[in-house]
Amino acid sequence: MAALFTGKVLTGNRERDEVETERELGLALENKVLLLYFGSGQCPRCRQFAPILKDFFLRLTDEFYVERASQLVLVYVSRDETEEQQSAFLRSMPKRWLAVPFGDAFKRDLELRFGVSEVPVVVVLRPDGEVIVGNAVDEIRRVGPACFRNWQEAAELVDRNFLLAEDFDELSRRSITDPFRRLKYKVEKTPEKKKKGRKEDGEESP
Repeated sequence: MAALFTGKVLTGNRERDEVETERELGLALENKVLLLYFGSGQCPRCRQFAPILKDFFLRLTDEFYVERASQLVLVYVSRDETEEQQSAFLRSMPKRWLAVPFGDAFKRDLELRFGVSEVPVVVVLRPDGEVIVGNAVDEIRRVGPACFRNWQEAAELVDRNFLLAEDFDELSRRSITDPFRRLKYKVEKTPEKKKKGRKEDGEESP
């Protein structure tokens, strides 16, 4: 995936640091599902969608919700009219986000490459740059973080372990096939834990 950004600079959303060397880009993007978020802090549709995307990203990467961060990275490709508008928007978003610097002509190249004419758009890419979803905005709205499991399988990431916090399992909206996928990804209890659970419930062990 770093090949898409060869010779380019990405701005980190933490103290304006830059991710620009081949090694840094490789570490930031390697073996991860990449989201390209085309949007604007001034666009009414984007203002409605941005809080949903923020919550989506945090529930997959923040330790408050998950035992470990998912293999997910997001790059913001803005249509903001000024650098101040872009900076103000990014300050309200997760610190893990990356961004194409304001005024960089590479933003237009990305719009043409992925056929972006209106915003918001979220392009989902495999680590090799192949498109998984051309625009995942509706899917993110409808399914929430559970849709990441589909993308993870399609991306064929090396580390396929994925575990959401138990509280989130109860709250998240799921797709029709999600119960079957959860059987595949969720860690089974050990016999000792099952035995302990029966004792706590007042059941006699066999």
